[in-house]
Amino acid sequence: MDETSHFSLPPSTAARPDLDWSQVRETIMMLNLAVAQIEMALKESSGSVDVLTNSFTDMYGNLMALVQAAHTLPDSPVKLAIEESGSAVSGQMQHVIVAFQFYDRLSQRLSHVCRSLDDLNGIVNDPVRLYNPFAWHALQQKIRSKYTMEDEKLMFDTLLTTGNVQAALSQFVSSKHAGDSADVELF
Repeated sequence: MDETSHFSLPPSTAARPDLDWSQVRETIMMLNLAVAQIEMALKESSGSVDVLTNSFTDMYGNLMALVQAAHTLPDSPVKLAIEESGSAVSGQMQHVIVAFQFYDRLSQRLSHVCRSLDDLNGIVNDPVRLYNPFAWHALQQKIRSKYTMEDEKLMFDTLLTTGNVQAALSQFVSSKHAGDSADVELF
């Protein structure tokens, strides 16, 4: 076997440019890095959130068992204190549930970002689609279709219309404040 058949040059990069250097390949590498970082963060945090969720569930079960046991006690200041504390902790646990819902929403958004970056990577890596406005429009519509909440779609539309990230974020924040309530939007 030929000695040179085992030797191949690594692809050209910004750090080692040659005649084969390409800003498209550099863009793809940076997109892949962003996806890998997001996915790594999601995986690392998922285990911690699972532990917190299970611990929270166990604590809530133990709390409810204590409150039920207190109901069987004769009326006394101790019984009243246990029941009041149980009610207070139960209310606090409702806030924790809302926080877990927001964390879940964050995870969903980051997963959507990863998929969108993968799809973008596919267009940028394909010379036929890279210069095809219909392919870009299809990608934009695919990304928009994955949004489940109207304020996200409005933010997306604002970004496409203005090309301004800050304007899109301001629109998103404004629509969030306009719809502020104690209710959590389910997704």
